[in-house]
Amino acid sequence: MRRRDFIALLASAVAAWPLAARAQQTDRVRRIGALMGGAENADGRAWVAGFVQGLSALGWAAGRNMQLDVRWAAGETRAMNAAAAELAKLDPDVILARGSRAIIAARQETASTPIVFVGGADPVGLGFATSMARPGGRVTGFTIYEMTGVGKLLEILREASPTIDRALLLYHIDNPTGPGYRIAFETATSLLRVKPNTVPVKNEEEIARAIEHFGQEPNGGLIASPDQFLASHSDLITRLATRYALPAAYPYREFARSGALIVYTVDVVDLFRRAAAYVDRVLRGEKPGELPVQAPVKFELIINLKTAKALGLTIPLTLLARADEVIE
Repeated sequence: MRRRDFIALLASAVAAWPLAARAQQTDRVRRIGALMGGAENADGRAWVAGFVQGLSALGWAAGRNMQLDVRWAAGETRAMNAAAAELAKLDPDVILARGSRAIIAARQETASTPIVFVGGADPVGLGFATSMARPGGRVTGFTIYEMTGVGKLLEILREASPTIDRALLLYHIDNPTGPGYRIAFETATSLLRVKPNTVPVKNEEEIARAIEHFGQEPNGGLIASPDQFLASHSDLITRLATRYALPAAYPYREFARSGALIVYTVDVVDLFRRAAAYVDRVLRGEKPGELPVQAPVKFELIINLKTAKALGLTIPLTLLARADEVIE
């Protein structure tokens, strides 16, 4: 081979190598771990389906270039930590985390794995991000509720039931956002001249005891803070609220299916679809710390007239007019 031909061949090979390397990197199967803080129910499966749908639209397909490993925790701290440990052993390229406690568990079990979350209420305050615009670390994602969200729940509940002069807030004792929700709730009760009662819970027995004790007196209202453990026990909470004639407002659609009077929430499935875009960008080389944390922009108000009738309430027409869904 002449020297000139050899140099040309070598140059051609060097030029082609980056393309081949990039193709090989794109073609290999990437592993995604999903740490779902809630229960494996219809809502949870719909969230995962929305995430998979979002990935599919971006060219990711299970068995071809992506593998998705899903773990459920039903809001239980031990289960959350165990599930995070299982996912860490699988060495995923990125972890999708649902909720603040899932983020904490995933961070504890991994040293450098990127994390995209759906539902972290206060990422800056909890140390997940330096700022919303530029998180700066390996965690980014989509918030569902700000701390003031519990105040909005109480405001809507009071509009539906003006006689409420005291309110109970339930929150999970292990949820790091619990204290923040408690403060926001107490601020709202002060503005609305409602007596606050806040109770941290960690199991079904404590939920039942708190509601039963609070329900012994009239003119009470119930608020459940945004937490996957409480959402996993939506049937229990709504049943007890009805038993003790407590008008109640909740932050997740799961409660609507359990007969909740009022639900004020966001389209979580849509957030999971949007989270898929962030996971895609991370898998293609972008740094999570450079992707801004995004807040929800669309909320949904659901009112159950059947439950209102059972409680002896007449929902104001002005409130019904604002509802996105009315259950009769």
